[in-house]
Amino acid sequence: MVKHKTVCIIGAGVAGLVAAKTFAARGHGVTILERSGDLGGVWEPARSYPEVQTQSPKELYRYTDKPMPDSYPEWPNGPQVHAYLTEYARDHGLMPRMRLNSTVVGMARQNSGTPGWLLEIRTSDGNVTREEFDFVAVCTGQFNEPQTISHPGEDAFKTAGGKILHSAQHTDASVVKGKKVVILGGSKSATDIAVNSVNAGASEVTLVYREPVWRVPYFIGGLVNFKRILYIRAQEEMFRSWGISAMSRAAHAIAKPLVWANWRALESLLKLQMKLKKCGMVPEQRIEDGINCSVPIATPEFFPMVADGRIKALRGTFDRYENKTIVMTGGERVAADVAILAIGFKLGVPFLPEAYRNKLVEPDGQYRLYRLIANPDLPDMGFVGFNSSFCTVLCAEMAANWLVRYCDGQLADQPTAAAMYKNMDMMLHFRRVERPAAGVYGGLCVAPYHFKHFDELLADMGATIRRRSPLVEKFTPPDADAYARFLASAPDYKVEAAS
Repeated sequence: MVKHKTVCIIGAGVAGLVAAKTFAARGHGVTILERSGDLGGVWEPARSYPEVQTQSPKELYRYTDKPMPDSYPEWPNGPQVHAYLTEYARDHGLMPRMRLNSTVVGMARQNSGTPGWLLEIRTSDGNVTREEFDFVAVCTGQFNEPQTISHPGEDAFKTAGGKILHSAQHTDASVVKGKKVVILGGSKSATDIAVNSVNAGASEVTLVYREPVWRVPYFIGGLVNFKRILYIRAQEEMFRSWGISAMSRAAHAIAKPLVWANWRALESLLKLQMKLKKCGMVPEQRIEDGINCSVPIATPEFFPMVADGRIKALRGTFDRYENKTIVMTGGERVAADVAILAIGFKLGVPFLPEAYRNKLVEPDGQYRLYRLIANPDLPDMGFVGFNSSFCTVLCAEMAANWLVRYCDGQLADQPTAAAMYKNMDMMLHFRRVERPAAGVYGGLCVAPYHFKHFDELLADMGATIRRRSPLVEKFTPPDADAYARFLASAPDYKVEAAS
């Protein structure tokens, strides 16, 4: 029998909920610590900007044991996703295990030399308590702490009546009505907020971005759902991945002209469909060189609004504020009442002691994580949801299932520390040298290698079923119901009852 453990899940978002469910289902004692007053992570209403919705279709953004309701649109909005997550937590009895307004502020290995961690937890009243756990699953993800930025003249701008908000603070669309709004950033959240500001009655909307990037519309050519082009194994195989054989490298070299033509055709189609030349937003980078988790979905209406002048798209960045004016680095001046900073989030684990952070994160920001989940230098710990992609929910669920088996020594291929070090070094080389685009977000992005990542995790878990029929597997996106069957084919076990 496998020993029962006390397990701390840090975070109650998509990843934390499925990690808690997975560890509890094996029989472990689970406690969920969530610093906010509600579950949901990025989908918590207090953190969601107006009209936020998923980038992925609902069948790619769901747990394997819970489809999203038929009544939901293909791209659910924020309140719908939050309701779905809340129902999932209730379905699996997670609410009683959850401590809201509980922030992990520090942790250390237990002094007695026994396995596990001692956590320092600050509650809403400001008190700090200490609690021991046998295992810790960090599920804070990549959208944890808002990125901060400051420019000269902010105080005078605010004194003159201006507002400066991070996108995570922009939760009320009425703030922009009748106002001159300037959004800093080029992500989907930035373009979403720009479109929403126009629709909410802003008098002027300006988007300030560093450089144009390729964006993918929900329907490529207005007809084909992007999931049927970019989320299929056939497309994934156009990219050279890690650890491939000499024969595979030769095959890639032979197919290179056809692959090149495929991407040029897609670029031409996107330029035409979204009127990128008219908008002055044709990217300089080849689309295949930048495909990763930072390739955003095109906000419907964004490019038409840029083309007809309802949104002014200005290349550059902020230099300073002067009263109710924002001055760009190029000298251009834009009148503003509201500045919304859609500049993303900090990636990190601030509560981890520095000595362990140094073992986890390289000086250049690359994470040392085997399978993007565990590091032998951080024993009795793992990370769920750090393996990000557009299939976020499925990635988190696969990681959670792998991690509980790793924790319990129940992987069919339980890696040694030496094997983990070797693999991590190989992956670091791949991200830095062979495919630099794979190094975004600390090298934690799975895209465009969803299937290979899942194949590795299933093989480690000993799943006897890993693929659908050849044609379906090659030309359709990942299917949550299929992955439920794959996971169920791995050896089952339970931990011993708690003493």
